[in-house]
Amino acid sequence: MAEDKQKKQLLHLVFGGELTALGGTEFRDLQALDIVGIFGDYKSAEAAWRAKAQETVDNAHMRYFIVHLHRLLDPDTDKAGRG
Repeated sequence: MAEDKQKKQLLHLVFGGELTALGGTEFRDLQALDIVGIFGDYKSAEAAWRAKAQETVDNAHMRYFIVHLHRLLDPDTDKAGRG
């Protein structure tokens, strides 16, 4: 019997907010962070990140990030450095 190969779930968090300085990663107001969501693969997270970044393109201090939650939960999940 052939076993269906499922893609391994690699959780990614997309969030953003307004930074205090253009070159930094310190947020102006932690209460105002925009938690976009948690996604099961990098491709989905990147699509959400791009959409939010495009929505806020007029605000130079607004930044969105992708956090590789799977690397925090299990550092051995991604030895190849992808995803």
